[in-house]
Amino acid sequence: MRYAKAKSKFVRISPRKARLAAGLIRGLPVEQAKVQLLFSKLKGGALIKRTLDSAVANAETQLDVRREQLKVHEVRVDGGPSFKRAKSRSKGSQMPFLKRTSHFTIVLSCE
Repeated sequence: MRYAKAKSKFVRISPRKARLAAGLIRGLPVEQAKVQLLFSKLKGGALIKRTLDSAVANAETQLDVRREQLKVHEVRVDGGPSFKRAKSRSKGSQMPFLKRTSHFTIVLSCE
């Protein structure tokens, strides 16, 4: 089998939230996966759709296959570095919190 891959790194969404959208498209044909992501109300759906479009373009140019032959083989959402920030609290103290980032990896296989 031949594979095409695309990565998006340092995307400003928590990995836990992005994995909800990634679970929608695992194992689906590319056209169905795009419809799932397009009509989901998740922020991660729009971000993962951009990576999916990139993977499809990579497959069409590098492997010379049609879009209808492609299937989502693997979707991985890994955690990236976190931005450390602080929020003001009572009596002049501060409360730390993390702004998390994600790395998306999508692998397509041709049937």
